This record gives sequence, structure tokens and C-alpha cells, in this order.
Amino acid sequence: MDKIVFIFLFISAVAISQKRMSTHTSRQGQVAFFSYTDVENIEAVNNQTLCALDIDTGDITAQILMKAFVFENSLMGAHFNDSYIESDLYPKALFTGVIDDFDPIQESPQARMVQGKLTIKDITVPLEMKVIITRTSTSYILVGNTEVRIKDFRINIPKLFETYIAKMMQITFNFEFKVSDP
Repeated sequence: MDKIVFIFLFISAVAISQKRMSTHTSRQGQVAFFSYTDVENIEAVNNQTLCALDIDTGDITAQILMKAFVFENSLMGAHFNDSYIESDLYPKALFTGVIDDFDPIQESPQARMVQGKLTIKDITVPLEMKVIITRTSTSYILVGNTEVRIKDFRINIPKLFETYIAKMMQITFNFEFKVSDP
């Protein structure tokens, strides 16, 4: 009986260890957004995005600190955080998804679709995006872009400013997941 318990514990420990090796994190991923209108462009970059990639399942999770977006115009940043995103109430955005047909051992860049959900201001919407995944000897690099509708997240734009803010936001992202030696 002791041998059976020992074998079970050993197999469990190995399985847990292998699961940890299959999950990689990017602590300084970059997420940016851009909005074009005839009146004014709005652009911000966030270099403090935490992202995790499970290379066995293709699961991906990104957590985005909203106050970490940097705007060229500080007044835009204040309006973004205070009036539109309400960062004090909703400090983070969250993306969870799965990379379709991800091959962790493929050495050439792979174009894949990601099926997921984006949560901003406690509102979750489905999101599909194209990504390019490149495997190097030390990392996986994931880059891509997508668009989201502002109204999907109940972001209220005063009538006075409607011409200044586009109805769609272009989002780009870049994550590098370092591969650690076991």
C-alpha cells in the first residue's frame, strides 16, 4: 500500500512540475491603442501588462493595469482614467483566450487566431484576433492587433466630445515569453 501511495505522489509531483514548465509569463508586455478621427488622434501605450501563455493548451491570459497607459497629452490620460474607464473603480482589464492550433515546437512564425473574451469595466465581450507567434531558442514572441467598439464597454462619451473619439479602438500588443530551463 505504501508503494502505491508513493507512486501516486511521485506521478502527481511530476505532472504538476510539467504543468509549471508549460506556462510562461511576460511581465512587461506592451499593449497600445489608437483612435483616429478628423479632429484628433488618441494614442496610448502600456508597458506593464502581465501575460501568461500555456504552451500545452494554447491558453493565454493578459491582465492590463489601466492607469499604466501613457498618453502624449497628460490631459487625455486624465480623461481616460477619470471619465471614460473609471480606473479607480475598474483598475484592470482582463483578456482570456485560446490560440487555435498553436504548435509550441514549430520554429517558423505561425499566424493563428485567438478566440477569447475581453473584460473592461466589469463588462465582458467575445473577441477574436489574429496573432503571429514566433519561437526563438529562448522565448515565444506573440504580436497581434484587433479592434473593439467603445460602446460595447458602456464607455460614455459626452455629445460635445463625440467627434473627438472614434467609435472603434485599434489595439495592438506584443508579448515575449521567456523560456526558462527546467
